[in-house]
Amino acid sequence: MENKKSSKKDIQVRLRRIEGQVKGIEKMMESNTCCKDVLVQVAAVRAAINKVGALILQNYAKECMIDDEDHSAYEAKIDELVATLTMFMK
Repeated sequence: MENKKSSKKDIQVRLRRIEGQVKGIEKMMESNTCCKDVLVQVAAVRAAINKVGALILQNYAKECMIDDEDHSAYEAKIDELVATLTMFMK
């Protein structure tokens, strides 16, 4: 149960960081920052959102798709699936 809470907390921390990045982009636009620099930050936000999505997918797969009896047998396979999907999303 503690693992679930720490995963949720990790996701919340990441989302707050993303929120800060988005606010930073807004300030960059207000101050007429070079478009290249803004695009670099947009790419960073997109990568961070993809990571959050991957963590949510991983939590879903581990908590909702695994039977309690065969938990350890499937966990490595789910980790591999999530890693593959994460590479695909980049």
